[in-house]
Amino acid sequence: MGFREDVRKVKALADENRLAIMLALQHGEKCGCVLLEELNITQPTLSHHMKILCDSELVSSRKEGKWMYYSISREGVESFRDMVATYARCDCETDETVKCACGK
Repeated sequence: MGFREDVRKVKALADENRLAIMLALQHGEKCGCVLLEELNITQPTLSHHMKILCDSELVSSRKEGKWMYYSISREGVESFRDMVATYARCDCETDETVKCACGK
């Protein structure tokens, strides 16, 4: 993955509504109508945020009849964790010969 894709994923979580959606989905799949009620947001707002979360691959969606169902993507979340670990690490954590500015 490149920087552009990594930034897209980070930006997907850089919003209060999207963080609330991720928390709401932690206990399993939910219908969009349930999310609307729980989060007290409008349907266009939910659609906007769900598009961003689905495009970032953090959330999966499926349509059943006229309803959309959303769930956290296990693969997407694992990929996100790996991506964050790439940036949020210090070589001194794995290589004791490295002198690091962090004081280790």
